[in-house]
Amino acid sequence: MKQLRILLLALCAFAVPAVAVAGCGGVPGDAVATVDGTSIDKTEFTHWMNVAARTSGQPNAKAPDPPDYAACVADKRKTAPKPAKGQPKTTDAQLKAQCKQQYEGLRNQVLQLLVTFKWIQGEADDLGVKVTDAEAKKSFAQLKKQSFPKDADYQKFLKTSGETEEDLLQRVRLDLLSNKIRDKITKGKDNVTPAQIQAYYDKNKGRFAQPEQREMRIVLTKGKAKADQAKAALESGDSWKEVAKKYSVDTQSKSQGGKLPPVSKGQQEKALDDAIFKAKKGELVGPIKTQFGYYDFEVDKVTPASQQTLQQATPTIKQLLAAQNQQKALEAFTKKFRDKWKSKTECRDGYKTPECKNGPKATPTPNPAQQQQQQPQPQG
Repeated sequence: MKQLRILLLALCAFAVPAVAVAGCGGVPGDAVATVDGTSIDKTEFTHWMNVAARTSGQPNAKAPDPPDYAACVADKRKTAPKPAKGQPKTTDAQLKAQCKQQYEGLRNQVLQLLVTFKWIQGEADDLGVKVTDAEAKKSFAQLKKQSFPKDADYQKFLKTSGETEEDLLQRVRLDLLSNKIRDKITKGKDNVTPAQIQAYYDKNKGRFAQPEQREMRIVLTKGKAKADQAKAALESGDSWKEVAKKYSVDTQSKSQGGKLPPVSKGQQEKALDDAIFKAKKGELVGPIKTQFGYYDFEVDKVTPASQQTLQQATPTIKQLLAAQNQQKALEAFTKKFRDKWKSKTECRDGYKTPECKNGPKATPTPNPAQQQQQQPQPQG
């Protein structure tokens, strides 16, 4: 589970105020949206907007103020850099456009968050998934201890963020519900039959093969004369450590006595690659001309090609197929979940998001089975 600080800062990018609009459709006059008849009221919306404004990192930060955005424009005017000589001053209309864009983008994120809360709780109710108060409090206490060893730091966070402990407990509860829904959706989907394992192995046998690998020591020089000198020194009994240090220009290997990591066929330049895999173990070969210079080398270890048996590959295949089955189940659930809850979500004019049945075109949205990836909070 995410650490509490990440969970608490989920709205760190938000900075949006509530907007009073006239009643419309089936949304009550004191609400911005309804989900299956349950309202997201203006008081709740306003609270989260106030939290959003304060999580900008500035305790006294104010949210954009539609429809005129006068305060926002004034603030931007104060902090706007002085235009370069000969460049026009930013107009109020341009600043207002910036404020409007900021407001609309952040409003959508906040509404998405609030709608998501309702969707997840509603789906949990339909599935009979529950999180007890004791579970939520225990998880919250653990996360709080990890993120705020000192209570003074926690109290300071509450004061500066504008969030309440009830807000944080709600976040923890929704996270736990998401995990339980995901577990219920994927339960039993990890079953994989021997026939499925056999079929995958037969189709992907090459994935379980290990090609021949060779380990060697090398000396790389810029010119052939130096390569001849290095080879002569090795033939006369000088150690690879001495010769590599004196002659080699390969920084990767010279401090290791010319030793390179194991290589497989096709990993080196063709001339060198061919020579490596024709050489006998312990045979000093070179100089071999390449685009990088001249190589002297000696193969000191050969690991023959191998093929995992079905029995050896079974644990890997079983894990892979189980994960694929679970992912398919989650993807199927995601679509049904979104369609189901979008059809139950109605938003007031001025608050419409892709999650509303009367909103704009859809974009990717959170779902309880994949809450940790999809909920609008930073990853970490």
